[in-house]
Amino acid sequence: MQNTMWAARQRQHLAQIAWSYKWLKAPFIIGAPMRALAGPELAIEISAAGGLGFIGPPVKIADAGADLAKASQLARTSASPALSAHLATSGTLPVGIGFQTWTTALDEAVGSLQQHKPCAVWLFAPKRGQEELDEWTVALRKAEPEIQVWIQVGTLREAVAAAASSSPPDVLVVQGAEAGGHGRAEDGVGLQALFPEVFDATSECSIPLIAAGGIADGRGLAAALSLGAAGGAMGTRLLAANETRISTGYQNEVVRASDSATSTVRTHLYNHLRGTYGWPQQFAPRTVINRSWIDHQEGVSFDKLKILHDDAAKSGDAGWGPNGRLATYVGAAVGLVHDVKPAASIIAETRDEARAIFTFNSNFLGGGE
Repeated sequence: MQNTMWAARQRQHLAQIAWSYKWLKAPFIIGAPMRALAGPELAIEISAAGGLGFIGPPVKIADAGADLAKASQLARTSASPALSAHLATSGTLPVGIGFQTWTTALDEAVGSLQQHKPCAVWLFAPKRGQEELDEWTVALRKAEPEIQVWIQVGTLREAVAAAASSSPPDVLVVQGAEAGGHGRAEDGVGLQALFPEVFDATSECSIPLIAAGGIADGRGLAAALSLGAAGGAMGTRLLAANETRISTGYQNEVVRASDSATSTVRTHLYNHLRGTYGWPQQFAPRTVINRSWIDHQEGVSFDKLKILHDDAAKSGDAGWGPNGRLATYVGAAVGLVHDVKPAASIIAETRDEARAIFTFNSNFLGGGE
């Protein structure tokens, strides 16, 4: 009986996502809103390939409006019949956008959505927890009721708080400790343990759950769906997409890196070297280890590291790599990224691989060859 209820609930979540974003092709793939790196070109390519692309949080609030305007232009000139159908029947664009609530003024964020409306807004990193997310959700729904609100969580308590809120999200993104970017600093849990517990703990609500963290190919996507997810969010794999706004040196390092247990670390060092302070203490980014971290561990002063970092920033692509000093934010699945290719190819290959896995398992469990 419990297994039947579990499956029925996942089917409901899948139906809700399919209804809200009609151009999606199953299994559903979401392009994560990587700050500065995920621009309108990447987001539209993901959506045109049957996924849901998100533009990353803006560095400056004016960037949000500019990126959405560009996404509107690209969507309206896209060759995708599915995107054209969405634009003909909806007041929103077939892409979403992310906001880091701790560093963005709510009124400015809402204002940036007025002219070109995304279909969804992905909220992350509040300083004041669910109270802050509620303020954003209420304001967004009041100003732009067509836009769905997605909230990213990384712990069970965050997920329960979001689900039990008086202003719950339309979609909940459950991020495991494998994720890149700014994940949980100290209390992260792997997706395979975290997701089922969140799924069970939120059984009284009807909010679809998206899995994030460590999904870099069809195997990861199939695993996420097996946990009960309505879809999987990909970030690190899409760093190696042709359409991503990324320096060649950074992208080359994403393709080169492997064995994330020894080649990456969660630390605020690179934030501080870049001049970024103020992140809520519960978050810290994962980055590929290079000379900045090695020298830091060996006792080189921050002032000296800052000088060396800033010099490296002037050297272009040479600033990245094992002997470089610039931040290379990635997820734990970075070792599964082996090449650079169009986003559409990444989405199609991931989807096809996941489908093949389910077909094989169905035949195997059913006694077929």
